[in-house]
Amino acid sequence: MTDAYSTLKTSLTSGVAHVVIDNPPINLLDAALMTDLDRFADAMSGDHDIRVIVFDSADPDFFVAHGDMTTAEDPSTFVALPIALERDQSLNPMMRLHERIRSLPQITIAKLRGLARGGGAELLSAMDMRFASLERAGMAQMECRLGIIPGAGGTAYLPGLVGRARALEIILGGQLIDAATAERIGWVNRAVPDTELDHVVDTLAVRIATLPSGAARAATEAVDAAVESTTHGLRKANELLNELFGESAAARLVEAALAAGAQTRDGERHLEALVDKIT
Repeated sequence: MTDAYSTLKTSLTSGVAHVVIDNPPINLLDAALMTDLDRFADAMSGDHDIRVIVFDSADPDFFVAHGDMTTAEDPSTFVALPIALERDQSLNPMMRLHERIRSLPQITIAKLRGLARGGGAELLSAMDMRFASLERAGMAQMECRLGIIPGAGGTAYLPGLVGRARALEIILGGQLIDAATAERIGWVNRAVPDTELDHVVDTLAVRIATLPSGAARAATEAVDAAVESTTHGLRKANELLNELFGESAAARLVEAALAAGAQTRDGERHLEALVDKIT
């Protein structure tokens, strides 16, 4: 991948795209960063060789500080930003951008060191997974304290992550949520020691990127369908499962697993390691 962005640094390793947000002085989610993220999402939307996208920050103190507050002085300039124009035009540009990130075909994972408030926290919430530095990370939706509400997807994303009551506590309380609490309530997947964050995320990203073709996207679609209703989720999972059973990889891998000892007492004691060896 080439760096064709003013606020992003990108690289590609083994099917994983690494995106480092670099928009000094505080990684503000301003027009420049929004435009680059929109262009990057456009580039990724049709790239089938990239399976996972890992988002990180060049600033150890800020992932993305928040949206650009100067837009409050002239909201018309914000509304007019040409971000994700193919999306629902009843949504504002930040919402359209975050919906584009949320619906990317790749699995999106964030490494959170430092702070993410407002639009920065909403960008994180739009991703598939979030992992936080136990010592350094913090998240907040402080908009109500400023007389508005989260305007980049927070009111839509948070209830599904943490539940209605906790979403309201985060939004109405406007307090900084530390990494340990964010993990406990489900806003982040895990809070890990800062020295372990890169290893945890990068290892997971590679494992996902090396899954048999179609498995990660099918699993994500099935989980998303279940959010609508259990019945819909089951039907969608059955449909996707049948499609995957029709692929040659499934039969080959199951046969290899059986040959390696699956469904034997010894093999089942260490089934995950056994499967790792054949994939």
